[in-house]
Amino acid sequence: MDSEGLEQVNMHEAKTHLSRLVERVEGGAEIVINRAGKPAARLVPVETPTPTRRKLGAWAGSGVTVEDFDAIDSEIEQLLDASELFPPGTQEEGED
Repeated sequence: MDSEGLEQVNMHEAKTHLSRLVERVEGGAEIVINRAGKPAARLVPVETPTPTRRKLGAWAGSGVTVEDFDAIDSEIEQLLDASELFPPGTQEEGED
């Protein structure tokens, strides 16, 4: 870790003044924390990506919908009718 030219603090000072150090880092500073006189960690600002605007309709036309999309598959209908999910006599009038 190259710590030349960066502000350096010892571990005790970092623990005691962490809030102040974080404020300075949020302002753009980089700070090296030393343990026993040797660099152990570096406090650096978090890079937050700038959000990009999404283009509405970007996926338009890329999907395919078949003509009978809403059609009921007779095999599936038979399986559902025979299942315990829909016991006979539980459907309301007019449903099919």
